[in-house]
Amino acid sequence: METLTISPVQLTDSAIAEVKRLQAEPAFDPSKKLRLGVKGGGCSGLSYLLDFDEQKPGDIEFEIAGIHCLMEKAHEIYLAGMEIDWQDGLNSRGFTFKNPNASTSCGCGSSFAV
Repeated sequence: METLTISPVQLTDSAIAEVKRLQAEPAFDPSKKLRLGVKGGGCSGLSYLLDFDEQKPGDIEFEIAGIHCLMEKAHEIYLAGMEIDWQDGLNSRGFTFKNPNASTSCGCGSSFAV
């Protein structure tokens, strides 16, 4: 496992607050960390992955505002420099992704191509 001193992604203040709210839920398993990544699929080719998960061999680990995060090393090339925000409005609710590495993205903002 590799620990990074500089986070490859950024969370906005509202995203940090939402992650910490989720971690404060009674059913939350404190052994799990926030996993950021990508997976094949979606209308543009790749979809974002954001979930709580166990650490796996080959993961890189970093911290954002006290939140322990994980990412597969191979995903760093797709996500470096990305900003994750939390929207809680009437028209949209959920995490949004601003990825400078995406050449195209879909209308829903949850999938992209490089």
